Amino acid sequence: MNTVRFLKPAEEEMLQAATYYELQAPGLGTDFLAKIDSAVRDLGERPERWPVVRHHIRRRLVHRFPYALLYRVDAEEVVILATMHLHRHPDYWQDRK
Repeated sequence: MNTVRFLKPAEEEMLQAATYYELQAPGLGTDFLAKIDSAVRDLGERPERWPVVRHHIRRRLVHRFPYALLYRVDAEEVVILATMHLHRHPDYWQDRK
């Protein structure tokens, strides 16, 4: 199993989305984080499974929510670059390393 690490901006996006969902309905933010956790575990087990969307960056959709985890697979770890809302500006994350 690979180590999975969030870049700080990706972690902040995840937490902001969870806060937003929790304000919409009690427990929805927790559900969002559970789906993120499931996706992260999947990336640790099978990072090459998900499609390449740009150069070496892959995208793993988050079940039930309009989000995706954008990530790269390094030799030692999987690095999540963005917790991206699917209906917003798709290229905002490109300068993240």
